Amino acid sequence: MIKLEKRPQPSRKLSLATPLIAVFVTMIAGGLLFMALGKNPFEAIATIFWEPLFGEFAFYYRPQLLVKGGPLILIAIGLSLGFRAGIWNIGAEGQYIIGALCGAGVALAFYPMESFFIFPLMILAGALGGWAWAMIPALLKVKFGTNEILVSLMLVYVAEQLLASMSLGLMKNPQGFGFPGSRNLQEYPSAFNAELIAGTGMHWGVLFAFIAVIFAYVLLNRHILGFNIRLTGEAPRAARFAGVSPTRLVLFCLGTAGALAGLAGMFEVAGPSGQVSIDFNAGYGFTAIIVAFLGRLHPVGILLAGLLMALTYIGGEIAQSNMGLPAAAIQVFQGMLLFFLLALDLLTNYRIRFAVKGAA
Repeated sequence: MIKLEKRPQPSRKLSLATPLIAVFVTMIAGGLLFMALGKNPFEAIATIFWEPLFGEFAFYYRPQLLVKGGPLILIAIGLSLGFRAGIWNIGAEGQYIIGALCGAGVALAFYPMESFFIFPLMILAGALGGWAWAMIPALLKVKFGTNEILVSLMLVYVAEQLLASMSLGLMKNPQGFGFPGSRNLQEYPSAFNAELIAGTGMHWGVLFAFIAVIFAYVLLNRHILGFNIRLTGEAPRAARFAGVSPTRLVLFCLGTAGALAGLAGMFEVAGPSGQVSIDFNAGYGFTAIIVAFLGRLHPVGILLAGLLMALTYIGGEIAQSNMGLPAAAIQVFQGMLLFFLLALDLLTNYRIRFAVKGAA
């Protein structure tokens, strides 16, 4: 019989090194996966991790690290606050979609008027949209004790149906010859989330992601609210005795995560994506969960993990194009990161014991 025995004192050094070990093990397992698909495993791994940074067209791919990493970091920062407190928001993808719809709705409502206040209103609408969508599982949890995991996850599918409805109905481009999707916001200067520095990939969404990292770091390390979040996650009973309000934490953590996810959606629809469409959501809300845990729920770690995950997105697209790898294989490769990270975390905190069944 196999038993897990908690280690009396887990190794701190091993715990910190676990993400790097998980990346290395993922490379090995991913190489075996690619080999099973009939591809050269060394070439595939090199294409994913080397080509975007140092390949022939690296000058084009490097800015994409910020473009794709920005929304992942922004969403993961919000999720990490809740995860640290034991509040499990799995519905960031839905909050991301609603934020995009609200932000795009403001832009389309003012079209074709040109004004400086349109983009700030879009930012506000995106944040409020994501916040309001996250408040549904938050209020249900504090009022009726529902499970925030199930409610937030189910709301993702509701948000996807709203996205499809808007793409085919209310937000459909009247000059789009019947094709689903809104007007292209990249052609609307007052609503376009353009690069702040040409050729770098740095736009307002990336800047907000960096601000969120700084905010989360200060909150967790220099503010009483951050202390309450960490205390609730590490010692719930001690938190209750210390007078920490679980209701306030649920509302704050889910609301903040929703607002940041909504902002990520708004910046994406106003910039790289450019329009509301049926396939607008690219799974950033779910991938951000991997980013949060790969970064050890630490703001700086999330920043690095977000860039790493963005690298796998870009490298994966190159591998699909150059080597004919299926998109599903790249998604499995990304999922391996979380699987091996959690497995190594388990072995860091527990040791495996083999015992004879029925033995005293």
